[in-house]
Amino acid sequence: MKITLVRHGQTEDNYHNIVQGRSNNELNDTGIRQCQKLREQLKDIDFDYCYMSPILRTVQTAFILVGDRVETCPDNRLIERDMGELSGKSRDFYDVEKYWDYDLNYSQDGVESIQDIFNRCLDFLNYVIKKHPEEHILVVSHGAPIRALYHLLHHSNLHHNLLNVVIGNCYCETIDVKEEKYEL
Repeated sequence: MKITLVRHGQTEDNYHNIVQGRSNNELNDTGIRQCQKLREQLKDIDFDYCYMSPILRTVQTAFILVGDRVETCPDNRLIERDMGELSGKSRDFYDVEKYWDYDLNYSQDGVESIQDIFNRCLDFLNYVIKKHPEEHILVVSHGAPIRALYHLLHHSNLHHNLLNVVIGNCYCETIDVKEEKYEL
């Protein structure tokens, strides 16, 4: 089994360094071009299914990438991290180190805890592995779920730096899945 992880293309809030959280923002022109470029890079890959967050920017990304050739399945477990009171504010107000510390599990200001994100991503991952054991799955989501899935699939030590990989707009990585079930 293979899983290809993709983060959505750029939005205006990404460009202006604004925390989006679960806001339903569209891709901007740059984001559309990023997705079109990635579509070209992925055109020869035969994906069996595409799972995506139901938020607009990921739906747009998925449809640009594979919408005309692969069945797309929205899944709420792939929704972006609830950023609570930080949504709509400058990223300057967001202490990324604190909110991404797995052991601290910080959830002030209504921000979804990191352990909750990992738990829902783990649930999604094990569901997909069981349902599609021999297939190639495209997963289109947001920065937080893609980072969590990355660390789960790579068996990272969750008690160390979870920010050691850059998950920019239209980040894409294909990972061979060798486990029958993943655990925290």
